[in-house]
Amino acid sequence: MIDLLLGLQWGDEGKGKIVDVLTKDYDIVARFQGGPNAGHTLIFDGHKHVLHTIPSGIFHEKSMNVVGNGVVIDPVIFKKELDNLAKHHIDYKSKLLISKKAHLILPTHRLLDAASETMKGKAKIGSTLKGIGPTYMDKTGRNGFRIGDLQFDNWEEKYRNLTQKHLKMIDFYDVDIDFDLKELENEFFEALEVLRTLQFIDSEEYINNAMVSGKTILAEGAQGSLLDIDFGTYPFVTSSNTTAAGACTGLGVAPNKIGEVFGIFKAYTTRVGSGPFPTELFDEDGERMAKVGNEFGATTGRARRCGWLDLVALKYAVQINGVTQLMMMKGDVLSGFDTLKVCTTYNYKGKEIDFFPYNIEEENVSVNYTEIKGWHEDLTKMSKADELPQSLNNYISFVEDFVGVPVKIVSVGPDRKQTIKV
Repeated sequence: MIDLLLGLQWGDEGKGKIVDVLTKDYDIVARFQGGPNAGHTLIFDGHKHVLHTIPSGIFHEKSMNVVGNGVVIDPVIFKKELDNLAKHHIDYKSKLLISKKAHLILPTHRLLDAASETMKGKAKIGSTLKGIGPTYMDKTGRNGFRIGDLQFDNWEEKYRNLTQKHLKMIDFYDVDIDFDLKELENEFFEALEVLRTLQFIDSEEYINNAMVSGKTILAEGAQGSLLDIDFGTYPFVTSSNTTAAGACTGLGVAPNKIGEVFGIFKAYTTRVGSGPFPTELFDEDGERMAKVGNEFGATTGRARRCGWLDLVALKYAVQINGVTQLMMMKGDVLSGFDTLKVCTTYNYKGKEIDFFPYNIEEENVSVNYTEIKGWHEDLTKMSKADELPQSLNNYISFVEDFVGVPVKIVSVGPDRKQTIKV
């Protein structure tokens, strides 16, 4: 069996930390979708580590780490990640495996991303401009460039053909973006040589054989369920399936091999970039969450929008993923609020509903809140469940009753030690 770890909101829930906490129980950690627009932050032993593509299990000695076929890889960013690991004497070459079917992000993919966003003007979707969308477009268009292609003699010809196609597309957009392709390519080809020193594998065969031999496997998702290309707040979404189904297609695993599904959510809600956000706050409460929670994107550095916990959206994410256990992050950020609010229903086109509808744009949706008593205790020094204040336990119970799934872990700070099993 293979267990899954997924974000249940708009990303940035704290998946990296929880993977790091759980990894000691797993032989293999596998990333199954997304690209370097993800940013998993881990803090331990006084050091902060940010990973974008490499699975978070890389810091544990016994864990093998697989970048699955559903991932798109930017060699330049990947090389920077490897360089940072080398600074900390992490032996990544012996425990990092890359699927031959994973697609590569070319320099012109990033240029296409920038050209597309520029052309949209005010209607832009808030892309991280990492080239993820155009790479997935080439994947579904059946002319993408994959890791396995690097093992064949004609790989450079294939690269040139795809690059020329991209340049014609950029000309068609007719927007003003400055770039030096030669400089970008020099950096790209240098990074490719580093990538070639790693182990390329048929990852679906590796993962399935590992399951047969009794290995324990944790599949690590990126972004969040509300950014899923099918089930998220389209078109303000990412370009891959961030939900549980994406683990099957992103690793070559059958649905009946899925075991536990760990769902990660913040005690409040955040979102980066454009898109609807029903519980977003524009007052002092929202500013306080952002400041205390240090809400800035690990990849982009962009400030995150903050709001109260949206239980309608959370229940929806639990439902479409088949979540079996919940893990609540950043409970410490809410310390000091006299009263907390949670969204329990929407007003949708004049009717009160308790489910996540087709469109949650502001003109269609407003929210109804339930108020819950807050807590003032400093959670960051706590290490046991029986130390948690009763008001926090009541908050947790309210969430559990609403979504029908138990909360098993509460995070009370960024360090791996600040994690309490409840």
